[in-house]
Amino acid sequence: MKILTVVGARPQFMKAAAVSNVIRQKHEEILVHTGQHYDENMSKIFFEELRIPKPDYNLGVGSGNHGKQTGTMLIKLEEIYEKERPDLVLVYGDTNSTLAGALCASKLLIPVAHVEAGLRSFNMNMPEEQNRILTDHISKYLFVPTVTAEKNLKKEGIEKGVYNVGDVMYDSVIRIGKLAKENSEVLEKLDLNDNEYILTTVHRAENTNDPKRLKNIVEALNESGKKIVLPLHPRTHKYIQDYGLAFSGNIKVVEPVGPIDMIALEMHSCKIVTDSGGVQKEAFFMHKPCITMRDETEWVETVENGWNKLTGTDKNEIINGINSFNPTNEQEEIFGDGTAAKKILDILDRY
Repeated sequence: MKILTVVGARPQFMKAAAVSNVIRQKHEEILVHTGQHYDENMSKIFFEELRIPKPDYNLGVGSGNHGKQTGTMLIKLEEIYEKERPDLVLVYGDTNSTLAGALCASKLLIPVAHVEAGLRSFNMNMPEEQNRILTDHISKYLFVPTVTAEKNLKKEGIEKGVYNVGDVMYDSVIRIGKLAKENSEVLEKLDLNDNEYILTTVHRAENTNDPKRLKNIVEALNESGKKIVLPLHPRTHKYIQDYGLAFSGNIKVVEPVGPIDMIALEMHSCKIVTDSGGVQKEAFFMHKPCITMRDETEWVETVENGWNKLTGTDKNEIINGINSFNPTNEQEEIFGDGTAAKKILDILDRY
């Protein structure tokens, strides 16, 4: 079987690290990188550190508004699909790369497999929510990570081809965690001690593109008085400069880090503050309290289980979470057993 995989952003690289490894043990895989994350630290380093096979195609799409970015991907992907004639197209998550990869395949009557199907934040203002829903409705195989995701699809009338395999990110975090313990020197490089800092990430467009929301986040981090380590996303850096904002001395701003160092920073933090979907889960996997600076989350299970607190961008709520949110209850096994990639391959083999 020839499987064509489309990736374009950091979370997708991490998921592909787990799934591509098992696919290539039995099948031919063509790997297409759309270039949605084009920054060296946001892209190439992930392929190198996670030992993902070099992409067969790199579309080099780069940044741009949603229509232009998605449209450019569709044009370039169509040429590749017609040349390679894959038996199946595999897409991950909820980015413009996800939607373009799935839509192009659907138009050419190529079956689509969607890894991480069924997630819903119920906020249609988020481009990611639109991408998720549209991709799910044109996919033949829907690999969901949780029971909640399965229920979401059922409510939308999607029951055929749905498989609860667990979360491939859990597979990846287990694997990368081992690499981090063996290879990461990030704590020494940044002069950090175990369990003495709060790890923070800010990158979501709804926060960075809104001056008020970003100002609240920056002020909350500054006024928390806690030692915070912030690998700064390029877009966030740009908007902080544009809005005339600045961090105080308790914030250690560092360049974006690769996946192994990021997992190491998460493992050794005392708490995590983020607006990232992936980092919320990684925090849960590592039993770290997570404060999520969003109004809703697609990972509702982490909130219901008491290990994730939604604060939106209310300054006082963020500060309160940083200072007071310390869950102690036992976690439930929500995201499977760390063998999602193998289960995906077994299901595809049956067909």
